[in-house]
Amino acid sequence: MLLLSCSQLSRGFDAEPLFDDLAFELFSGQRVGLVGPNGVGKTTLLRILAGLDRADTGEVRLHAGARVALLRQQPDFAPGRTLFQEARTALQELVAAHDELVTTAEALASATARSQAEPGNEVKVLAERYDRLNEMLRFHDAYNVDHQVESVLDGLGFREEDYDRAVDTFSGGQQSRLMLAKLLLSAPDVMLLDEPSNHLDIGATRWLEDYLVRQPEAMLIVSHDRYFLNRVVTKVFEMHSRRIQGYPGNFEAYWRLRRERHEQLVKAWEAQQDYLEKQEEYIRRVHYGQLHKQAASRQKQIDRIERLERPVWIDTPRMHFGEVRRTGDIVLQVDGLSKAYDRPLFADLTFTLKRGQRLGIMGPNGCGKTTLLKILLGQETADRGSVQHGHLVEFGYYDQHLKALDGTKTVIRAVWPHDDADASEQAMRNLLGRFGLTGDQVYQTVDKLSGGERSRAALAKLVADGVNVLILDEPTNHLDLWACDALEQALLDFDGTAMVVSHDRYFLNRVVDVLLVFEGEGKVQIIYGNYDMYERMRLLQEPKESPRPTNVETKEDARPNKPAKRKRQYPYRKVEDLEAEIAAEEARLRQLEEALASPDLYREGGKVLDTTQAFEAVKIRLKKLYDHWEEAVELNG
Repeated sequence: MLLLSCSQLSRGFDAEPLFDDLAFELFSGQRVGLVGPNGVGKTTLLRILAGLDRADTGEVRLHAGARVALLRQQPDFAPGRTLFQEARTALQELVAAHDELVTTAEALASATARSQAEPGNEVKVLAERYDRLNEMLRFHDAYNVDHQVESVLDGLGFREEDYDRAVDTFSGGQQSRLMLAKLLLSAPDVMLLDEPSNHLDIGATRWLEDYLVRQPEAMLIVSHDRYFLNRVVTKVFEMHSRRIQGYPGNFEAYWRLRRERHEQLVKAWEAQQDYLEKQEEYIRRVHYGQLHKQAASRQKQIDRIERLERPVWIDTPRMHFGEVRRTGDIVLQVDGLSKAYDRPLFADLTFTLKRGQRLGIMGPNGCGKTTLLKILLGQETADRGSVQHGHLVEFGYYDQHLKALDGTKTVIRAVWPHDDADASEQAMRNLLGRFGLTGDQVYQTVDKLSGGERSRAALAKLVADGVNVLILDEPTNHLDLWACDALEQALLDFDGTAMVVSHDRYFLNRVVDVLLVFEGEGKVQIIYGNYDMYERMRLLQEPKESPRPTNVETKEDARPNKPAKRKRQYPYRKVEDLEAEIAAEEARLRQLEEALASPDLYREGGKVLDTTQAFEAVKIRLKKLYDHWEEAVELNG
């Protein structure tokens, strides 16, 4: 069902508009990612759709009484409320309807008692209202309001002991999570989510991803978290050059299709330019000759042609770390490393980092990731254990707070290597250009740069210093999607060795081949693979750790030391039959992925929606088949 549509939207603050003549629609069940370079107007567009800002021109239409709500960035809570009370206000309409149901039930009982002989009109009216309220409350599961609140608060990382705390005692990040909880609980028909995974750890982000894909509402989501977009969205809108362009599928499908579509548009534009040049050349040659009538006819023909605009590609810095001096085969040897302050950060950590490897480190804030880096660099001392550096190792450290660059210096001087008096200004300009810093930018002082520009300058300094082991602490924090992609490709092409601390799962998935995962209480898990490998291992371990469902206890259940047995949720099927069906569905999924990547699909508009819906349906079927297969493996024997 169509819930929201807009046409001819434009908005500008300066001489140039942010966007112009935007038009799109949102349907129930659609989860659309909104991406684009910083400053193109994504947040402004969300505010216009939510009615918090006005477009200069154009119209936003909500259909069928649809409700729309925007995830707010600034807290606005009534004073004196506890966490649970504030979260519960998101369901105030259902609470009020429940109170009205109770009142109606009491009134109905009284009216029925007064008219024992024959029900009057009052009884009929009250009975109908009671039935309507009851049906509405059942539809929204309003008889479990408190359970809904607890479920969402728990999923977003709040603890039960937090429920009775006053809201104003929570940190800004926690208050942002509460605003997200209220939006999810209120379940508007159209959710406008601006960076919803900010302030969430990886566990809460996973929960949010699973929650959103189960909801029937339409969603428009602005996010820099590519892994989140990949798991959640079914379509992507790209804002660029004051326009919006839609792409079917998740983030990876969009990233692939945008390049293919750009190449097609460039070919079409070049072909048209070639055709027009040939026609215009012909007209110039024969305009004053005997064939001037043919020339005039051709001029009329080309005047009627709709001219294609030259396709514009989002500028991407061409990052490259260049050639570096070769180290020994072993870059780092870590044995029995332990560190604790008021609690253990890591204990008995042992690993080897070999030349050419890319090691990722992930975990919640405050778990000890940065402390580990400083110990590896020799800037801090471990409680126990040893760290040995390999032959010819030269470390370069990228600090997430970007303190390595002197804010008072010009960019070119801040990046200039200290020990290289022979470096030329042109060489430094070329280097900075590889990281997207060009023209007069190189003569600005560092403190005048944006976060993304300072981040790219700090990366360029590592190249200027000629280091062969990169240690990067949250390198994607200030980068947009296009700069992240360029950095990832640069690391994949790097001849040296890299260690990266990051919460960016997409980045870790693409770049690293060894992963250290901080799990709390001093435990660090070593994964020989990328983030997807870690997720597969985590999911395999998860059923063993999940609590047993509550069932009616039988005599057999009451026997001591009896291991808990999983209950069947699916009908009995042979494992081999399920595996055959999974293989068939996976093959179907690959076919649909190839279809979505094919330019031919987009020549027939109806097929795009059908193929996208079929793709989503196969993913849902596969999820159930995987669950069924796991159950069959466990219980069929």
